[in-house]
Amino acid sequence: RRCKNASIMMLCRATNVARATGRRTFADGPLLKTMLYDLHVERGGKMVPFAGYELPVQYAGAGVLKEHTHCRAPGKASVFDVGHMGQIKWTGADRAAFLEKCVVGDIKGLGAGEGRLSLLTNESGGILDDTVITNAGDYIYMVVNGACKVTDMAHLEKMMAENSDMDVQMNYLGDDATLVALQGDGAKTALQPLLPDGFDMERFAFMTGVDTTVGGMECRVTRCGYTGEDGFEIGVTHTKDAVAVAELLLSNENVEPCGLGARDSLRLEAGLCLYGNDLDDTVNPVEGTLLWTIGPKDTRRRTEQGFPGASNMLTAEGKPKKFGRKRVGFMGHTKPARPGADIYSADGTTKVGTVTSGTVSPCLNAPIAMGYVETALGKNGTELTVDIRGKKIPTKVAKMPFVEPNYWRVPE
Repeated sequence: RRCKNASIMMLCRATNVARATGRRTFADGPLLKTMLYDLHVERGGKMVPFAGYELPVQYAGAGVLKEHTHCRAPGKASVFDVGHMGQIKWTGADRAAFLEKCVVGDIKGLGAGEGRLSLLTNESGGILDDTVITNAGDYIYMVVNGACKVTDMAHLEKMMAENSDMDVQMNYLGDDATLVALQGDGAKTALQPLLPDGFDMERFAFMTGVDTTVGGMECRVTRCGYTGEDGFEIGVTHTKDAVAVAELLLSNENVEPCGLGARDSLRLEAGLCLYGNDLDDTVNPVEGTLLWTIGPKDTRRRTEQGFPGASNMLTAEGKPKKFGRKRVGFMGHTKPARPGADIYSADGTTKVGTVTSGTVSPCLNAPIAMGYVETALGKNGTELTVDIRGKKIPTKVAKMPFVEPNYWRVPE
């Protein structure tokens, strides 16, 4: 896959998203700095508010488009600072059973080292956050979004109080721990020399994790990411090692730093949601086209349920209930559609939905968007219009992801 030229509007779009997220969650407090703040400034990072932190939206001499295309390029990889996100370790004999009272997925069924995307829900089934949860052996490792971690923690503490008879402990790692993402086709090649001798990268499956060392420093490495590419999220155990791990990764000639701007366009090409834009506590997993996070038809979590809001979205047999809207992709509009843009019927007379994310895809050299429409209009290929600056522009419901993913698959 090769990326083509795209509009500079990507930077404006990403900066606006970053600032909105910062205002939305931490408006009353001072902005925080991740452990990599000085590294970003030294490398020319343009710092903006995001989830209560100062993070780089792009780097001098590169820019959003170059950073995006670098991450997608064969043999290349990008480093992202995701230190704003929350890391939690769960211990206790009932840790898996407790988490199944909080999230929709099958946590008890996770094999050693196996992880999965799941959703925290409220009593009506609305999504409080999306989270990656991994069975780390003697503990469960959970990563939550930076913009949600304060409210997530309060919610989880409330759930623990309501289930005080269960043997479960929550250890929030706080800002004493950091998270660094390495994403791209060249990520495995860049990381391999920094891992212990004999580490089997080829058998290290996507959505699995392990406690190991990177450059001799203790880390938790999970093969996952937010770009549609192969890659890793590296939880650095000790504060003193955070910058050293990032600098080791960046010392590889094929690795470059990447900011929030490209992170947003990469995840949208991959059809991945941004919490606060594409998901919130008024959207349930069925509406959000995320039923798969609960499990396939007739699986335990679909039938046993037991998570908040289950009865509001599933029948007693585990079938999804019907709702009036669903999350879909859009393509075919000739101008970029901004979040909040109204979606109309093909003839432009009836409002039928709203755009929640939109940009110009560098890989497709065309505008793409995500949003919600009336369920009856959610079939791929359905012709609609989108209101862009007062003009109704034709668009179509499109299959996501927009760009074919490059997740690692273990050879058979």
